[in-house]
Amino acid sequence: MKKITTGRLRVSGDQAAPTQTIDVKGKACPIPVVKTAKAMREMSAGQVLEVFATDPGVEPDMHAWSKQTGNELISIDQDAGVFRILLRKV
Repeated sequence: MKKITTGRLRVSGDQAAPTQTIDVKGKACPIPVVKTAKAMREMSAGQVLEVFATDPGVEPDMHAWSKQTGNELISIDQDAGVFRILLRKV
């Protein structure tokens, strides 16, 4: 598993238990961000969203989206072409 560190990394991905998971594997931009934003709107502050995606653009997209929205990007891991993203709603 390839660990992709972020400037906002505060918690190890293994320590942040997801509240909700979405699977957007096989979906291209902008679908991963759109589905992430929709899921996060329905969550409460402090809850963690886990996203599985295969689009390589998801890494820069999630960095930009979290910066724009103020939500915490906990981690992005990649294993066998699948990205696992953890985000915390603030």
